[in-house]
Amino acid sequence: MADDNVRTTAPEAVTSATDSPSPTTSAPEAPASRPPRAGGRPGGPGGRERKYFRRKKVCKFCVEKIQAIDYKDYRLLGQFVAESGKIVPRRLTGVCTPHQRRLSVAIKQARNIALLPFGARA
Repeated sequence: MADDNVRTTAPEAVTSATDSPSPTTSAPEAPASRPPRAGGRPGGPGGRERKYFRRKKVCKFCVEKIQAIDYKDYRLLGQFVAESGKIVPRRLTGVCTPHQRRLSVAIKQARNIALLPFGARA
């Protein structure tokens, strides 16, 4: 193997008179005074602007005054089951804790009698 003896080297950086680095060179300094930010409020570490308004999630069952969650109502239960077959957590759906417990029991009952799938649809 004759190519093993050939050593390739990267071309060394060529410095010109204008590019001469000085030992005290640092990043360019920021201007002494910055223009005000849009919105008229000063910026800062905690002054992040909101990108969009997030509406507070409310329990669907409390709003619609649904007392009993029926395991036979597969259309209602299907809204709270992801495509993968998992029960969607309450932090995503906005369902309150007591209704989430009843909802998960009803979903499990509906799965056992084959109204809802256990897993992903293949």
